[in-house]
Order: sequence, then C-alpha cells, then structure tokens
Amino acid sequence: MRWLTEADVVATVDLLDAIDAVQEALAAESRGEAHGMEKTHVAWGDGHTLHAIGAVNEIDRLVATKTWAHTGGGASPLVVLWDADDGTLVAIVEAFALGQLRTGAMTGVATRWLAPERAARAALVGTGKQAIAPLAAMAAVCSLEEVRVHSPNPEHRRAFVEDARAVGWSFDIIEAESVPAATREADVVTTATRARMPFLHGGDVHEGVLVNAIGAITPERAELSPDLVARADLLVADSTVAAERLATELAGRSTKPLHEVVASGGCQPPAGLTIFKAMGVGLADLAIARLAWQRSIEESRGANIAQPQRARPRLRRT
Repeated sequence: MRWLTEADVVATVDLLDAIDAVQEALAAESRGEAHGMEKTHVAWGDGHTLHAIGAVNEIDRLVATKTWAHTGGGASPLVVLWDADDGTLVAIVEAFALGQLRTGAMTGVATRWLAPERAARAALVGTGKQAIAPLAAMAAVCSLEEVRVHSPNPEHRRAFVEDARAVGWSFDIIEAESVPAATREADVVTTATRARMPFLHGGDVHEGVLVNAIGAITPERAELSPDLVARADLLVADSTVAAERLATELAGRSTKPLHEVVASGGCQPPAGLTIFKAMGVGLADLAIARLAWQRSIEESRGANIAQPQRARPRLRRT
C-alpha cells in the first residue's frame, strides 16, 4: 500500500490529465462499467460540513471513498483506494490538490461538451481556493480571448487576478466590479463560491450561454436565482440524484446526467441557456487517484505502508 502526499499528486497528474481521466470515467459510467456512491453529508456549527463520496470502476477493479470535514479552519480530504476483488488497501491519497483537479476537470468536461461553439469570453465569479482550477479548465477546452473575474472583496479579486495573470495565459484577465459586469458578455460563466443567497440572475447572462454552477453543494447554499433557473432550456449534472436532493437552487427541476452527454458526443447548445450543476462525484476522485497511484508506482513516488494486521478486540477490562 502507498501513501501519496499532496506533492506526489501534483508531480504525477496535471489538469489536462485529469480532464481526460474524468471524461473516460464518465464514459465508463454510461456503459454501466463504473458506479458512484451518492454523496452524504452532515452539518454542524456555522456552516461546517462532513462529506463522504465514493465509486467503483469494474474495469480497473478499484473502489474508492473520499471524505473530508469542511470547517472554518480548513479541510484535510483523503481518498482511500481498495482492490475491488479482495478489499485490500491499495493507496491513501492526500486529496486537497486532487479535489481542485477534480473540480477543474469536471468543469472542463462539461464546458467541452456544453459550451457554445467558439466560446471566446468567459466569466468567473468567486476567487477562493477552488476557483483557479475551473478557470484553467475553461482555458484548456476553449479558445479564450478574455476572462472577467468578480469577487465582492476587492482585495481578494485583485490578488486572484494578479496570480492568474502570472500563470502566463495568452488571454486577458480583467477585474469586474460587479456580477453583471463580469457575466453579461460571457459565453461561459463559472460560479465557484460559498454564497448563501443567489447572486446570478436571469438578466445577467445573454442567450446561448453555459453556466457552470460548482459552488453550492449543500442545501443552505445557493448561487443561481430562481429566474435564471427558470430560463434554462437544459440542466445537466454530474450526479442527478445529488443535484435534485441537495441543490435547492434548482427548485426541484430534473437534470440530465453528464455521462449521457459524454456518451452521445455532446449536446447541441440550446438557443437560450444551459446550466451545468456540479455536486462532486466519487467517480471523478477515483479516476484521478487511480492515475496518481499508477504513475507513482512507475516513478517510485509515495511511501510504502504495511497492510493493516487484524487483532482481536478486548472484550473485558484486564
């Protein structure tokens, strides 16, 4: 069994690798060869949450779970990989960078198959720790000319834009002082916030736009206003069950599975509005953790750890 650190994950997998791995996993799901465990969570205190997701890939014969406690002080997510045939531990993977890759990769796959043709202008609302990967994902699958970035905190917004410019992308990255200033001319809009009140409204986007809503994954959070959701001609989700159960901003509307979009070779974008709702699925974490694990073996990375040894429980105090 191997323990893979954050540094091991970063050294073995990049975002383009992750996009391809997640797309392959979704294709396997569409063929019935991979299955996800629906997300479960419990909340406490002021917005703290404990999450668990998982998946099995019958082709690779691997099973994974990912768990993390999201608190005001941070999070330390882990992915655990098991052999699907005998249940032995394969790897434990530190999963903060992996989670960023997973979020970015799912955004990349959705944008690849759902964005309008020749999408050149994008908007990003939110500048937290999860925001840079979706920006990179939009850049990876679209020929962008401009990205407008908004955060209600000017200091955070300015720092994020400076960091994003330092990556060296060829398109312009511009600060936007309001949500409409960021989104009204965008072909693709990605929201990555922890907002509790909707901020993206129907009048903030033009016809034919794709909205990637990736921030509100628990019932008390919302990014999309009811009038925007009502405008949508097509709603797609990475997990339709989780979206319809936990994404209260969708107001109970049904969603189309992203794996069906991938299997069919994409959707003709509707004239009005497409919304992709990302809830986070274990299948994507499994796909990226598997890739990191395989490459760590090839590159002799990670620490070898002994398999757990069973011991009898003490049934009496001695």
